[in-house]
Amino acid sequence: MIYFLTLLNLIIKKLEQVYLKDNIPNIEIGDTIKLGLKIKEGDKERTQYYEGVTISKKNFGLNKTIIVRRVMQGIGVERLFIINSPRIVSIEIKKSAKVKRAKLYYLRNLAGKATRLKQKY
Repeated sequence: MIYFLTLLNLIIKKLEQVYLKDNIPNIEIGDTIKLGLKIKEGDKERTQYYEGVTISKKNFGLNKTIIVRRVMQGIGVERLFIINSPRIVSIEIKKSAKVKRAKLYYLRNLAGKATRLKQKY
């Protein structure tokens, strides 16, 4: 039984290797990133950019996800992105911040200048 499960895990990893992207930068918590997303409008496709602070990250093979937060017109908006998704065209790291936590959910309760993070050089 154990042999079967390890064999099954190896097969799943081989299948996932096909879909993994290799040009992904090392995204950390607190990074300000700019994501290029493919948007379909009618029969045309275009790239729309989404820029914000990474507040959460989960690393698990093909299901690697990040939560990006930005403030638009005074309202905080958070989106979850699957990094290996074919909809993501580009990822660019704009700034890196010095943080002491694994998740920055406390930014939800802050407003204005209080949401600024110390920049890492």
